[in-house]
Amino acid sequence: MTVPFTLADRRANAQPREVAFYRDPYAFYDAVHADSPAFFWENYNHWCFASFKDVNALLRDKRFGRQILHLMSREQLGMAPPKDHTAAFDLSEKYSLLTLEPPDHTRLRMLVNRAFVSRNVEQLRGRIERQAHALIDGFEADGRVELLKSFAAPVPAVVIAEMIGLPADMAMQLVEWSNRMVAMYMFGVTRETELDANQASIEFMDYVRSMIAERRLQPREDLLTHMLTAELEGEKLSEEEVISTTILLLNAGHEATVHTTGNGVKAILESGLDPRALFANAKQTEATVEECVRYDAPLHMFTRYALQDVTLENGLSFRQGETIGLMLAAANRDPVRFGQANTFDPFRTDGQNVSFGAGIHFCIGAPLARIEMQVAMKTLFERLPGLRLATEPQYKNIYHFHGLERLEVEW
Repeated sequence: MTVPFTLADRRANAQPREVAFYRDPYAFYDAVHADSPAFFWENYNHWCFASFKDVNALLRDKRFGRQILHLMSREQLGMAPPKDHTAAFDLSEKYSLLTLEPPDHTRLRMLVNRAFVSRNVEQLRGRIERQAHALIDGFEADGRVELLKSFAAPVPAVVIAEMIGLPADMAMQLVEWSNRMVAMYMFGVTRETELDANQASIEFMDYVRSMIAERRLQPREDLLTHMLTAELEGEKLSEEEVISTTILLLNAGHEATVHTTGNGVKAILESGLDPRALFANAKQTEATVEECVRYDAPLHMFTRYALQDVTLENGLSFRQGETIGLMLAAANRDPVRFGQANTFDPFRTDGQNVSFGAGIHFCIGAPLARIEMQVAMKTLFERLPGLRLATEPQYKNIYHFHGLERLEVEW
């Protein structure tokens, strides 16, 4: 299937909702790398950066940020007023770590970060392994399964729910709310999608409020209680901040991991490589997961606002309030940075990626996500050594999130 796009004079036209595009955006990225790694994407109406060097630097550049309304009004930016029918969705994201800038971001992240440092999440390996085995026990005798729903989604969803202090049996309901909410990030969102995402936000926030009420009466040793009681320089999180943070951690805590696990299993099975070699020891398991994260990233574009007038080294200038797009997945396939960039190679010596971001917005859950994938994928291939694709996997129509619709496997 030919990927539809045009690219000339540093301007690109590529429809993110075209089937051929969202199933394989890498052909577009190849053309961008060959022609102009910094280009104006007309469909999004902003400049984008695809080289590893630029994306890595701009993620760390404090002249750009995830929030702009603390500096400029909607009128100054030419933004439409907030939509009444997405008020609940907007409220759920109001205090999201993904959108806040310092000092609010610093305060909120410091209060939450303790739970996600490597030494703490490392203790979860045993729990993740037991869960992975239990899930495989449930379908091993069938000889065939849709792996996303039966394995890739439950592992991170249950882990993050339990960390926060929510019942494990609510995990898949949380996933359902999350899936409806992240549909808002699609290109060309319809009113129907907006209404559905807003309703999911209402239901999600109501549930979290009920859990907060329980914790106020009966505190526990969990992250939800910590967020309600922790103080930083005498300040506590407000209930709205706790709700936004809880929803973000639940959504981000499984969404990208599910996509990367599915994309990674697909890449391994299509590569023809021997899974026994890919998971032979801890060091190689880590390298295999990192290559999965690089090769077929779960998030393809992350946007930033210019927080001031900026002129970059390449001569491009941006006025305060302008948006830029950082092409994470394209950067991970930059032929200037990686040898054989389009080849899945878990044994490469030039491995690195920007899939988790960088700078102050580096993914807080990266250590947890890495451990979940290392344990889950190693367990899967050890338990099912004859694993193979049963049908050709297809990607969801949800660029710039990049994940499979289904992953049918057999053994």
